[in-house]
Amino acid sequence: MREEELRFIPFRSCSDKGWAEAWAIYRTSFPQNEQWHEEDYARAFSDPHFEADGIWLGERLAGLLFHWHSDTFRYVEHLALSPRMRGQNLGSRALRAFCQAGGRVILEIDPPEDEISIRRLHFYERLGFAENPYLYIHPSFHEPYLAHRLVLMSYPDAITYDEARRFADFVREVVLRYSGHEKPTLPRLPKP
Repeated sequence: MREEELRFIPFRSCSDKGWAEAWAIYRTSFPQNEQWHEEDYARAFSDPHFEADGIWLGERLAGLLFHWHSDTFRYVEHLALSPRMRGQNLGSRALRAFCQAGGRVILEIDPPEDEISIRRLHFYERLGFAENPYLYIHPSFHEPYLAHRLVLMSYPDAITYDEARRFADFVREVVLRYSGHEKPTLPRLPKP
């Protein structure tokens, strides 16, 4: 039996077909400090660096992939599947398709310190992502702005310190302007 094709369909506004369901998936899939407010995304829709894709399997919304583009990489900010669609290898299929579109892909994960975060690390490694050794401190997306360590993962291979620094600059200068931060100072990479 042939696998049903996944389609990535960009949301252009919070009133688009599937957005309410995607937003419900988002709200239940990520810790509070890693979530944006919906009105922040409404503002980001007009940024040419940003795309919020619904991941569709036929006529069913399977999940979401929110990502940003620079001249040298694509940043996967959030990837989540509907609870009813989990366990079907759809997350792997979606991320593999996204990566195969070409170019450098970077994402952030929690440090591998417990069973869930270690499984998450291995999930990305199986898809060809490399764990990068740089100390990367990221702020939460809204108040209180608590800094937390994340691990940078990159595809198809490891990134240099300069690439990691440019990534941190992009997140701080482009992505976080849609959060509640007025003048973010993080993320930054300390000098090696």
